[in-house]
Amino acid sequence: MSLPEPKTPVDLTAPVGRAVISLRQQLTDLEERAGEWPGADVVDILGAWLEQFDFTAAPQPALTHIPPRPPGQAWVLHRWDRHENAAIELFADEDSALAELARHARGNWDNLLNDDVPGEPPADDATTVDLYYGPDRDNRPDEGYSLYAETVRGRGRPRIVPLDFAFPDAGACERANRAAVFHPGDQGDLPCLENDDILVFGYLDHEVGAFRVSVHVDNAPDHLVRPDGSVPLRVEVEDTIVLDDSNAEGAPTPPLLDVLLNAADAVRIRKEPILAAALAAGLLWRCPVCQWDNPGAATRCEGPGPCRTPKPETGVEAEGMPYEP
Repeated sequence: MSLPEPKTPVDLTAPVGRAVISLRQQLTDLEERAGEWPGADVVDILGAWLEQFDFTAAPQPALTHIPPRPPGQAWVLHRWDRHENAAIELFADEDSALAELARHARGNWDNLLNDDVPGEPPADDATTVDLYYGPDRDNRPDEGYSLYAETVRGRGRPRIVPLDFAFPDAGACERANRAAVFHPGDQGDLPCLENDDILVFGYLDHEVGAFRVSVHVDNAPDHLVRPDGSVPLRVEVEDTIVLDDSNAEGAPTPPLLDVLLNAADAVRIRKEPILAAALAAGLLWRCPVCQWDNPGAATRCEGPGPCRTPKPETGVEAEGMPYEP
């Protein structure tokens, strides 16, 4: 014996639910008056009832929920010496902070007056830092450092955005561009352009030694956010596109080297073989002073800090990078 199908409950708080109850009441009243459901009367009731619905409206788009970004982590490097009382820098990971410490140590290696250290700094950053500062950071009485991780909590918020993302049309873009506001760097603040709640900072950074551009999209409105939580960006310098993830036709693809290094990060494999191949092929060159890996087209070192060492002759930059499989 088959069981009857369960009945669908009617939500009396929803407009459709109230409409269904209204139809049932009209048919019940008709049956009480006529003792049956006369066809012509039922057609009239259904016709009037159906007129309250809009069958031409487009269906609601499928939506996705994007949770706020989880707290991140930044490594804080506090370094001091007899010339510079305090230099505080932030890094995405511990290895990057150690690389900066090693760069400083290699640039001041001649200051070591200890027979127990080699004449040239090692290639390994952690070993270089330990030899320069000491395992307990007490080799250098006039300088030292502290390195620790801090939790970074963003201002992100949960979002609900359509799966079929479409960038705003020309009219909406024109209105947003007309309403853009420039915030000058008054009272120590950095100059900033605000357009549709996206903040673009552009300023001279004396520590980096470059004109710096920083884009903040945490407060971007939902109509600019794709289902993966990102905002499409395109950055141009003069006539050169330096970043484009808009997926527009003709957008440049990431350099193969970046793809390989990002893949290595994703699966947690060593980057050294990839970097060694890039150096040997001339895609990168390593600064002989600070050991920073620069793009092959760079004529001077582009590493952090004041180092702007000219690019060495072909072949020299690949030296000093041992690779152990």
